[in-house]
Amino acid sequence: MDDESQLFADLYGPLRRFAAVVGPIEVDPDDLLQEAVARVLRKHRLTDLDEPAAYLRRTILNLASNYRRSLGARRRALARLEVSVVPEEDVYPSDLNDLLRLPPRERAVLYLSEVEGYRYAEIGGLLGCSEAAARKRAMRGRRRLYTQLAGEVADG
Repeated sequence: MDDESQLFADLYGPLRRFAAVVGPIEVDPDDLLQEAVARVLRKHRLTDLDEPAAYLRRTILNLASNYRRSLGARRRALARLEVSVVPEEDVYPSDLNDLLRLPPRERAVLYLSEVEGYRYAEIGGLLGCSEAAARKRAMRGRRRLYTQLAGEVADG
């Protein structure tokens, strides 16, 4: 196995989990990861990048944001046509549904800090933002989750 294949094999698991967390529910994490890798490989070899994991995470996050926007536009178009779209609320347990309602960048920061254990300075480097921006996204994400969960408790 050459160096690039070994590097990809080492990065695959963590990047797939990241894609599953930040990607829209309608997009398979493997498809998101595959598209990100294909885009990166069009311009660079993975072994030529200083931080291939960070570069691929940013690419995955950008693709997830693009997919989310296009899916939102499609949903709005279907609503104008009065076509009923049934949301897939029961696909994941409710706590994951709450997380999936957050914007991809907030989900990414919360995932990297809470699950992967990265510090905000590292997250900023991985996602191409400052440490302060990463902290702000985490704070916004937590606030949104709190508001969602508090609303469910009050309703229930």
